[in-house]
Amino acid sequence: MNIIGRLTRDAEVRTTSQDKKVVNFSVATNDSYRNKQGERIEQTTYFDCSYWISPNVAKILTKGTLVELTGRVSTRPWTANDGELRASLNFHTSTIKLHGGTKKTENAQVSNKQEKTKTTNQEPNDDLPF
Repeated sequence: MNIIGRLTRDAEVRTTSQDKKVVNFSVATNDSYRNKQGERIEQTTYFDCSYWISPNVAKILTKGTLVELTGRVSTRPWTANDGELRASLNFHTSTIKLHGGTKKTENAQVSNKQEKTKTTNQEPNDDLPF
């Protein structure tokens, strides 16, 4: 299964009791559809993700980063503080593809490109004979 979404928090590396390292992070995916009344409904799904292959990937998995993940989904039931039964979606990630930086990074790159365009489009002050 593949999912594409943005990280909701920076990745964390944890060590299990068997001294194995796992990278934990959370991804939000967005979907929209129209109901019978024609209203547009936005739906966000959150996945708790784990990646066991290399802990070094945690350095580049920062909040807001757009990623495409391949892996499998499982559910984890748990009991809330009020005693109510709940469940969360876990995504056991086998492949991670980055699709750009965080929104802040993308905005900075756009503004840098605009600044470069402004400076390169200015006419030189030199008085050239041709």
